Amino acid sequence: MHSIWLDTVQLPSFPPLQDSRKADVLIIGGGLAGLLCAHRLASQGVDAVVAEADTICSSVTRFTTAKITAQHGLIYSKLLQTYGKETAKLYLEAQEAALGQYRALCRTIDCDFEETNTYVYARDSRKPIDRELQALEEIGAPVSFAANLPLPFSVAGAVKFPHQAQFHPLKFAAAGASKLQIYEHTRVLELMPGRAVTDHGDIQADHIIVATHFPFLNKHGGYFLKLYQHRSYVLALQNAPTVNGCYVDESKTGLSFRNYGELLLLGGGGHRTGKHTNGWQPLSAFSRRFYPQAQEVGRWATQDCTSLDGIPYIGPYSKRTPNLYVATGFNKWGMSSAMVSAMVLTDRILGRDNPYASVFSPSRSILHPQLALNAAEAVCSLLTPTTPRCPHMGCALKYNRQEHSWDCSCHGSRFSEEGRLLNNPATGDKDLPRPQGR
Repeated sequence: MHSIWLDTVQLPSFPPLQDSRKADVLIIGGGLAGLLCAHRLASQGVDAVVAEADTICSSVTRFTTAKITAQHGLIYSKLLQTYGKETAKLYLEAQEAALGQYRALCRTIDCDFEETNTYVYARDSRKPIDRELQALEEIGAPVSFAANLPLPFSVAGAVKFPHQAQFHPLKFAAAGASKLQIYEHTRVLELMPGRAVTDHGDIQADHIIVATHFPFLNKHGGYFLKLYQHRSYVLALQNAPTVNGCYVDESKTGLSFRNYGELLLLGGGGHRTGKHTNGWQPLSAFSRRFYPQAQEVGRWATQDCTSLDGIPYIGPYSKRTPNLYVATGFNKWGMSSAMVSAMVLTDRILGRDNPYASVFSPSRSILHPQLALNAAEAVCSLLTPTTPRCPHMGCALKYNRQEHSWDCSCHGSRFSEEGRLLNNPATGDKDLPRPQGR
């Protein structure tokens, strides 16, 4: 399993921490969110260092489809209904500001950045599209309705966002990372106020940002209840049509489309991590039916942290942890959300007001239906007998025959058949039995 991004770039490498050191800010996690936080802080004269347990962009960032857009599914009608016009408008402005930051940075970085239109479509009913259009009109977004899309099936309609973007995420990350202070193969073992204990020494810092995709510190913030992980699949197809834009289904289980050069990236097959999956099989079947001339040249899977209300958690880790911050719950929209994290957290650390901070506050209400679903999943998993247990919080691990991995449906940790950690919030490898019936 590999993504096309890995085939076309050489990421820089960095040594592990050699001894204890001090810094103004420690960023834990070397994915795109962590790198952008470090870059923005360094540009403000802050001594910021990154500690990465593996290598930079080794987890979720390298498996993105790299759409940079303010259009995050049909979120604006939900925001308007749940939080009101002001919050919906600020959310839109934050994403547009993030896109503007990418435009500025990519002028000097060769990362295949290009502007494109994005679309969220509905297959069966136009009603959700009309609701979203009405909400966007109310908050002043320059969007429009689209009826005819260059997709191999009919749609009830789509919301079109003009002048959005796409790029090569690892080319972008490689260019920016080379100027940063990064320690690879440096795993944080314990966090204390103002100090992180790693397997290569301590790092003292006035401020610490946890940008590890899923927060690994359980005793604060309640993220083990506020988040779950969602897995989906991508095929890279050669000799497939050009679709001239980025397209996603309003349904979590629908398909997504975008081109990269001569390739079509076809995504879908979404499910909660740890649940039964057919992996890439539905995508392959779709390709054979609708793109019979296409050849598969790459395939990969990605994993996304999903918050209770569809808004990321960006800000103080909890009310009781001063100078400890988090960036998580990007809900499949990690490119723009990573940049928003850098903007919000840099301002917070420098003592500046940020107009979007309240929208993304991790301390906002948790009273949403998804909370009950997350709790029920945890209880069922904890009560499942005679299976390997996840070292994160003791939930049952289930064998994933499509990807040959052991997966946790509670919080999304994943392990290879040999017990190597693939996805957090677990923080280390695990001894596992040999799967039966392979």
